[in-house]
Amino acid sequence: MAVSFDCFGTLVDAQRPAEPWVAVADALRARSISVPDDWETAYRSSHVEVEPLAELSLVEHTQAALASRDVEADADTIHDALFAAFDGPVTVVDGARPALRAAAREEPVGVLSNCSVPGLVERTLAQADLAGAVDHVVTSVDCGWRKPHDRAFTRAAAALGTDVDSLIHVGDDPRTDGGGRTAGVTVILTSETPLTAVPAKLEAGL
Repeated sequence: MAVSFDCFGTLVDAQRPAEPWVAVADALRARSISVPDDWETAYRSSHVEVEPLAELSLVEHTQAALASRDVEADADTIHDALFAAFDGPVTVVDGARPALRAAAREEPVGVLSNCSVPGLVERTLAQADLAGAVDHVVTSVDCGWRKPHDRAFTRAAAALGTDVDSLIHVGDDPRTDGGGRTAGVTVILTSETPLTAVPAKLEAGL
């Protein structure tokens, strides 16, 4: 058995910009990258074709959006700008630390998170002082698939050294996290079982 947790909305609440294209534009300009006048349209348009639920790195998307307006920028500078745009204050959700401790008593513990910015989940966990409580982090941008795709849960299970049938996943979103049930994962939704009640549920063997 192993336990994975969703990150945003489950373990931490993170402050994110209401208009991300504005935050990204400001961060790009701060790095001397020319931002097109119609940046909102460019940012919110699709430029790279991917399969349904396949994850596209926001670095690649932003680079393609700029290129569509004949603006060149290197991936490292864009990644740095995206960190600046999205790396806001975080707070630990009530019950997160006890839930992680309870999961770790007998099982390897992981985080399985939808996130299109490489490294942002790991940085968020470090900011929240939760990184040491997690054995493995699997993100959609790293594995290439977003929850609720079965492949995201399969990758999380593999990282934790188990099968999907032996994976317990804790999350807040019925659609994305709850989708693990179609892969054979045992899902605990915090809308049904508050995070503060997860330790008792795990200790009772579900």
